Amino acid sequence: MHRLIRDHLEEVLTGSNPSAEQHLRECQECSAEIAAMREQAAMLREWRAPDAALDPQPGFYARVLERIEARGATSIWSLFFESPFGRRIAVASLALALLLGVYLVSTEQSAEQTVVAGPQLQLLPALPGEDEPGLVLTRAGAPDRDAVLVNLVTYQEQ
Repeated sequence: MHRLIRDHLEEVLTGSNPSAEQHLRECQECSAEIAAMREQAAMLREWRAPDAALDPQPGFYARVLERIEARGATSIWSLFFESPFGRRIAVASLALALLLGVYLVSTEQSAEQTVVAGPQLQLLPALPGEDEPGLVLTRAGAPDRDAVLVNLVTYQEQ
């Protein structure tokens, strides 16, 4: 089909373009294509849906329900055990849980082996104005706050 006809196709089909009509009289190829298009348009106008209602055959719904019931409900576990991806996820999760358990057990054993320094009593020298040295409860070399407060509260001048 030539460009003149293709560009003005709607006008050609309605018959409102005289220059295109002139071309159709001269060109056999374009006139054959336009004739085929007009024939298809006429067939589409005549085509109609059948008047009878399209109902399914008897027993159709019963067969559909039987198939649905035969399949049964799928379990969430079927996702893990029936698909290869699900199996991989399950194996990876189990491996991670195993590694985490081994790590926790090994760190617990090493924590039991470490010695935690507990509170100790330490004799501090007497402060200026005191006659006797004082006992202070300390933790790892630093004076315990509560022991210092008790010493301050119980302090008496002599």
